[in-house]
Amino acid sequence: MTAARNWRNGVTVVRGRSLEEAMRAPSGNGRASAFAFSGGSGHSTSIGAAINQPGTKTGTHNHGHHEIVLYVVRGRSEIRWGERLEYKADIGPGDFAFFKPDVPHQERNPSDTEAVEFVVVRSDSERIVVKMDDQPVARPEVVY
Repeated sequence: MTAARNWRNGVTVVRGRSLEEAMRAPSGNGRASAFAFSGGSGHSTSIGAAINQPGTKTGTHNHGHHEIVLYVVRGRSEIRWGERLEYKADIGPGDFAFFKPDVPHQERNPSDTEAVEFVVVRSDSERIVVKMDDQPVARPEVVY
């Protein structure tokens, strides 16, 4: 049996408005980075897209040793993570979400009418998806 891990800091959300402010700062150069991969070194970085249809959610899963970034292009999503999906953040257009390696998580589209469109960046080109048992808590802690 593995020891329980504290996943609270397993996901980091960067709001689009904070990047806009950094790019427009008098001392800025019109550029801002949301995240820099530390594990993959960019040697096999994969960039793609994903769509979650209205009212859908993914199963609980992780991406093994990969670091993952989602960028929300359109729509709103609820991200839940942790051993029992005990943490959550709502993200929308312009927001980024960074997932550390091995973090159990789920994406949910709460809208009945609008799809959520993401740009997905992985720290490797492997398509690792580890499906996990799903026993979520009733009321997750809102982190962001």
